Amino acid sequence: MAPGAPIPESPAAAPAPLWRRALAYRAFWLCALGVFVLDQLSKSWIGARLPFPTYGEPGAIRVVPGFFYIVHLGNTGAAWSMFSGRSVALALLAVATLAAIFFWRRALGLRDRAAQVSFGLLCGGIAGNLVDRLLHGHVIDFLDLHFGSYIYPTFNLADSGICVGVILYLFFSLRPPD
Repeated sequence: MAPGAPIPESPAAAPAPLWRRALAYRAFWLCALGVFVLDQLSKSWIGARLPFPTYGEPGAIRVVPGFFYIVHLGNTGAAWSMFSGRSVALALLAVATLAAIFFWRRALGLRDRAAQVSFGLLCGGIAGNLVDRLLHGHVIDFLDLHFGSYIYPTFNLADSGICVGVILYLFFSLRPPD
């Protein structure tokens, strides 16, 4: 090349195929699909086993008498029945949350395996409860824990995925870097 001649532009690298980009998030997808599938299967089992609504004796399944029961309830609210009766608004919030996580996945650090697991649990739970709201108008809750006279709010596997995902993300994001 002669001195002073313009440097030819190199062609832009072609983006990786969609399947390869999706595989970069495989821990996310495995956790999200795992929580979603287990949540929906468990709710299907509850629907086939217990009439709606079922709470307390004699209909509930006593797993550990006085402590752990399986029931069949509907929740039109969020955690601890906050915002009850606002199922449509909560469904829209779920869709917006899933979209925000997708669009800000790089800023959230989703290339990191720990973040993928955290957000996979979170998104799988959000999707599981969203499907309930769309199909039933409420979220199906069935895990009922009693601690003496205190009865913990009834919940499901999607709720567990959401809580564990948030706790893990906070833990991993607040720890000092390696």
